[in-house]
Amino acid sequence: MIFKILYRNAFRHKLRTFLTVSGMAVAVLAFGLLHTVIEAWYAGVEASSATRLVTRNSISLIFPLPLAYRDTIRHIEGVMVVSSGNWFGGIYIDRKNFFANFAVEPESYLDLYPEYVIPDDQRMRFMRDRRGCLAGKKLAERFGWSVGDTITLTGTLFPGKWDFILSAVYEGSDKNIDETLFFFHWDYLNESLKKQAPLSSDQVGFYIIGIKNPYMAARISEAVDATFKNSLAETRTETEKAFQLGFVAMSETIIKAIQLVSLVVIFIILAVVANTMGMSVRERIREFAVFKTLGFRAWQISFLIIGESMVITILGGVTGMLLTFPAAKEFSSAVGRFFPVFNITWQTMCMDFAVTVIVGVIAGIVPAYRAVTVNITEGFRRIG
Repeated sequence: MIFKILYRNAFRHKLRTFLTVSGMAVAVLAFGLLHTVIEAWYAGVEASSATRLVTRNSISLIFPLPLAYRDTIRHIEGVMVVSSGNWFGGIYIDRKNFFANFAVEPESYLDLYPEYVIPDDQRMRFMRDRRGCLAGKKLAERFGWSVGDTITLTGTLFPGKWDFILSAVYEGSDKNIDETLFFFHWDYLNESLKKQAPLSSDQVGFYIIGIKNPYMAARISEAVDATFKNSLAETRTETEKAFQLGFVAMSETIIKAIQLVSLVVIFIILAVVANTMGMSVRERIREFAVFKTLGFRAWQISFLIIGESMVITILGGVTGMLLTFPAAKEFSSAVGRFFPVFNITWQTMCMDFAVTVIVGVIAGIVPAYRAVTVNITEGFRRIG
C-alpha cells in the first residue's frame, strides 16, 4: 500500500518525472560505462598471477638481458619454471592494425600461462613448427584468420618481413583473459638475428619466473637481482601484478580524469533530482500542512518525501543499469583493439545501485526538512 502511494506521488507531474527518470538513467549509464573503462585499464593487473615474477633490465624494458641468465635463475631456491621472451613490435599490413606480438619460448611460456586454453592437436602443431604462431580467438576473428593461414608481419624493432603459419588459436579460461595476443617461437627470431645482426642475438627482453610459493616472491626477487648486481645488465624483478601496474601508472592522469568526469555526472544528476523534489514539495506544501494538522509525525512526512525521491531514482537507475549491457557491447565492438577485455562486472552494478540509492536519499533530505519545519498556518496561507 505504502509503495503504491509513493509511486502515485512520484507521478503526479508525469512529464517532469519522466524527464527526471530519463536523466537519471543516462547518468547511471554513463557512470557504469566510465567505471567499466577504468576496470578495462586494470584488466591485465586483475589477470596477474601471484606465482609469476617478471625480470627485466633495471634501466628500462627496452634494454635486453643475456640469454645466459636463464640457467642461473633456474637454480635460485624457490624457482620452478623460467621462460623468456621479447616484445616484437611487428605490424600487420598497416599500423592501424596494431596488436601485441611477442617472441617467446613456447613450452615453458604456456606452462606458466595455463589460462590460455588451446586444443591439444593445435598445441602440438605450434610446438613442432618453428615458424608457427599462436593467436588469441578475438585477434583471429578480427582478421578472419584460420589455422594454417600464413601471416606476415613487418618488423619495426627487427626489420624485415616475417612470415608465420597460424598453428593454434587460444581461448581464455575466463572472460578476463586477453584474447588479442600473438605469440611465436623465440628461436625463429634468434636464428634470423644470428644471420642478420649477430650482436643482437642470444638476448631476451624479459624473463617470466614461476615460483612455488607466492609468499616467497619478495625473497626470490631480491635473490635474482642480487645475483646480477654489478653486472653489465643488472636486473629488476617484481611480481607480475606490480609489473602490470607499472604500465597502468603511465595512464594515471587519464584514469583520474575519467574518475573525475564520473563524479561530475553524479553531482549533476543529484542536482536535477533535488530540484525536482524541491519543486514537488513546494507545490504540495499545503498538503503537508494538513498532514501535520492530522498528527503525522516528522519521520512519517520525511519517509513519504524521501520514498518518493527513491522511487524516481530507482526507476531511472535500474533503467540505466539495464541499458549498460547493450551500450557496453557496442562500445567494446568500436574500441575493442584498445580494450581487449571489456566486461560489465557485478562490482560495477553494485556501484550503480549504491549511487542510485545515495542520490535518492540526499535529493529528498532538504525538501523533507522544509516540509517538516513549515509552520501549519504559513503552509495554508502560502497555497490557498
